[in-house]
Amino acid sequence: MARGERRRRGAPTDGGRTVEGAARGCPTRRERRIGVARGTVGGAVLAIVVLPLALTLSGSWLLAWHRARRAVTLHSAPPALPPDSSSPTVAPDLFWGTYRPHVYFGMKTRSPQPLLTGLMWAQQGAASGTPKLRHTCEQGDGVGPYGWEFHDGLSFGRQHIQDGDLRLTTEFVKRPGGLHGGDWTWRVTVEPQALGTSSLPLVSLFFYVVTDGKEVLVPEVGAKGQLKFISGHSSELGDFRFTLLAPTSPGDTAPKYGSYNVFWSSNPGLPLLTEMVKSRLNSWFQHRPPGASSDRYLGLPGSLKWEDRGPSGQEHGQGQFLIQQVTLRVPFSVELVFESGSAQAGGNQALGQLSGSLLTQALETHAKVFRERFEKTFQLQEKGLSPEEQSLGQAALSGLLGGIGYFYGQGLVLPDIRDEGSEQKVDPALFPPVPLFTAVPSRSFFPRGFLWDEGFHQLVIQRWDPRLTREALGHWLGLLNADGWIGREQVLGDEARARVPPEFLVQRAAHANPPTLLLPVAHMLEHGDPADLAFLRRAFPRLHAWFSWLHQSQAGPEPLSYRWRGRDPILPTLLNPKTLPSGLDDYPRSSHPSAAERHLDLRCWVALGARVLMQLAEQLGEAEAAEELRPLAASLGAEEILDELHWAPELGVFADFGNHTKAVQLKPQPPHGLVRVVGRPHPRLQYVDALGYVSLFPLLLRLLDPHSSRLGPLLDVLADSRHLWSPFGLRSLAASSPFYGQRNSEHDPPYWRGAVWLNINYLALGALHHYGHLEGPHQAQAAKLHSELRANVVGNVLRQYRATGFLWEQYSDRDGRGMGCRPFQGWTSLVLLAMAEDY
Repeated sequence: MARGERRRRGAPTDGGRTVEGAARGCPTRRERRIGVARGTVGGAVLAIVVLPLALTLSGSWLLAWHRARRAVTLHSAPPALPPDSSSPTVAPDLFWGTYRPHVYFGMKTRSPQPLLTGLMWAQQGAASGTPKLRHTCEQGDGVGPYGWEFHDGLSFGRQHIQDGDLRLTTEFVKRPGGLHGGDWTWRVTVEPQALGTSSLPLVSLFFYVVTDGKEVLVPEVGAKGQLKFISGHSSELGDFRFTLLAPTSPGDTAPKYGSYNVFWSSNPGLPLLTEMVKSRLNSWFQHRPPGASSDRYLGLPGSLKWEDRGPSGQEHGQGQFLIQQVTLRVPFSVELVFESGSAQAGGNQALGQLSGSLLTQALETHAKVFRERFEKTFQLQEKGLSPEEQSLGQAALSGLLGGIGYFYGQGLVLPDIRDEGSEQKVDPALFPPVPLFTAVPSRSFFPRGFLWDEGFHQLVIQRWDPRLTREALGHWLGLLNADGWIGREQVLGDEARARVPPEFLVQRAAHANPPTLLLPVAHMLEHGDPADLAFLRRAFPRLHAWFSWLHQSQAGPEPLSYRWRGRDPILPTLLNPKTLPSGLDDYPRSSHPSAAERHLDLRCWVALGARVLMQLAEQLGEAEAAEELRPLAASLGAEEILDELHWAPELGVFADFGNHTKAVQLKPQPPHGLVRVVGRPHPRLQYVDALGYVSLFPLLLRLLDPHSSRLGPLLDVLADSRHLWSPFGLRSLAASSPFYGQRNSEHDPPYWRGAVWLNINYLALGALHHYGHLEGPHQAQAAKLHSELRANVVGNVLRQYRATGFLWEQYSDRDGRGMGCRPFQGWTSLVLLAMAEDY
C-alpha cells in the first residue's frame, strides 16, 4: 500500500494556541537530592560535575517538551478564510454536498457535527442466499466502472454505476433558499445492464439518515411499513423534512409497487453502518405485487420503535440511524426529497416540490448549463477535440469535483526531537480538532486529503471554480502548526481513520512534502483576479510560514542544498530505502542514506517556492518579506549554483548526490526470502545514477533559462526511447536504469520505477509548451516534443478509459494499460488540462 505508507515533518517559524497534553507521553522530570559532605573535596568535585550535567539534561528535556508542544499547537497567524466560512449563513450553496467521497452515493453538511445521508443497495436472490450489500467504494468488490458523468461541484451531479448486470444512475439537484442551505432531491434509477433481459432482478435500495446526537429525528410511518416522511430539527439546519417518494418506472410518474422495511437505532459509529445493516438482513419477507407471483427477499426486521433498550443512545450523544429499505423488480426510479423549513417558508414551497417532472426539468437544465460552461472554460470543441475526448474531459472534471470531501477530526502527530540531540522519547499526540475541505486522490483507495496531490487537484478545479480552490487552500493552510508544518496525509474523523492501517495513522512533524499548493497560487498571481488576490493577502502570512519551515527544516549539508527528512533506514529486505516525504516513494536515491545527501527535486521545489513567494510579496506590497525572499530566490535561481550542487558530468544530467553504489540487488536467501546484497564497488559519496523524473526537475519547474546549455541534454534524454520516452508518456525511471521495473522488497512491487504518471507528464507538457514559446536554440525541439507527448498521453488515457471506464493511478510504459488503484480521478484528471493545452 505505497500511498498508505505516505510521508511526514517538523521545525521553525512562530506559533500560537496550545493544546493541553500536547506532549502526552513525555517522561516526567524527577527531582533528585544529591548529598554532598560539607567541606570535603570529593563532595565539591561531585557537585561541579553533576550539577551542570543535571542542568544540561533538564534543559534538553525542556527543549524536547517545547518542541513536542509546538508540534500540536495551531499557528497564530490569522486564518486565510473568514470566520464560519463553511456555515450555511456564509456559504449556503456549499453547505450541503456529496462530501462523502468514500461512499458510492451520499451527502452531508459542511459541519463538525454533520447530518449525513447515504445509499446502500443489494441484488436479492443471490445463490448464497446473502445478497452483496454495496455501500462504500472498494477496490475489489467487483463494482465498476463507476463515476460522475456530470458534477458541477456545487448543486448538481449525475453518476453511473455498473454492478454486474445492474446499472444504477444516481442524480441530485440542490435548490437554494432560506437560511440553512436550501432544498435538494436525489433520484436513483436501477435498470438491467442489457436490454431485453427476460429475468429482471429483484433489488433493494436502502436510504439512510445518520445524526450525531444534536439533531432530532421524528419518523412518520404509513401503510405497509412505508415512511411518510422524517421530520427533524437542528441548530444548523432549523426544521427540515425527508420524504421518500413511491418508486416509478424510469421516465414515468405512475407509481410502481414496492415492499418496505425500516430500521431505527442509535448510531453505531459511521464505520460500522454497513456491518450493522448486513447483520440485520436476516429475516425473509414476501414481495407480492398485485396480480403477480410473490418473491422472497431478505429485509430489515425492525420497526419504527426505538431499538435501543435501556438508556437512550440519544441521551448519550450517539445520535440516530434511520434506514428505509424499498424492494422491487428493475427497472425503477426512487426519489428522496429534503426540504428545509426556512427555504419552504422563504418561497420554495410556492415553486412546488422538487420531484417528478420538475426534477427532470431541473436535471436537464443543469446538464445543459454544465456542457455550455465546460466548453466556455476549456474550449475542447473549439480546439478540434472529438466528442469522445470531450466526454473524457467532462468525466475527468466531474470525478474530481465529485470526490471533494469535508472532514473534521484530530490527527496523530509524532514530534521529532532527535535533531536537538535528545534521547527523549515522546508518544504521538493528538492535533487540535480541525476541518478540511479537499479533493481526494481516489474514492476507493485514498478517500482523504494528501498534501502534494492537492496542489495538482486544484490546478484543474481553479479553472472551473476559483472559489472552490480558495476554500480548499484556506482549509489546508488552517492545518499549519506553530512551526509552519502541515502533515502530508490527513486522516480526520472516524470514517477516514477506519480505512487507514494503524501504523500509517501517525504523521511525523519532521517530514515535508512537495509544496504543490504553490502551483495554484502561482496561477492566481498570474491571472490577478481581485477575489484571488484578496484571498492571497489574507493567506500570505501562512504561506510564508509554511515556505520558511520547508526551507529551514529540510536544509542540506551544503549552502543552498536540501535533503528530504524521513528516508527509510537501511533494512536487509529493501533494495533502496524509500523517500516517502518526496511523494516519489520508491524512486531510487542514494543506496546508503546519510546526512550528506543532496536531493535535486526538493531543491527545485524550494526554488519554485522562493520565486512564487517573492512575487506574491511584491504584488501584495509586503516589503519586508520581499526583501528577505529576493536574494534567496536569486541564489536558488542561479544556474551556476545548481550546476555546482547537482550537475553530474559523468552522467550528462542533473542528479541527486549521496553515499551510493550501483552494486545493490535483491537475492533469494532461504529461509529469509529476498535479501539486499551489496557488492563492489563499495558505496562512496557521488552523484546518484538514477535517470528519471528527478533528473528532469529543473526543466519540469521551468527553472532553466531558454538559452541554458543544460536544456538541450535534458530534452535529448526525455525524447530517447532507451531512457524516458514511451508511446504512452514519460517513464518515471529510465528503461536503461538497473532499478527499472525492480521490486523494492519481496512484497513491494515497483511504483515510481518506470510507470507513467500523469502529474509529472503534465509538468513536462507545461515545460515543453513554455520553452516551445520562448526564443532560444531549443525552441523548435521543445515545441515538437510537446505536440508528440501530448498526443501520446491523451491518446493512451482515452484508450484505457474507453476499455475500462476508469481513470487510473498510473499507466504501464510497456503497453499503456491502467495500473494501481481506480478510479483515480485525482491528478490523473490533469488529462483535461493537457487536452485544453492549459498549463
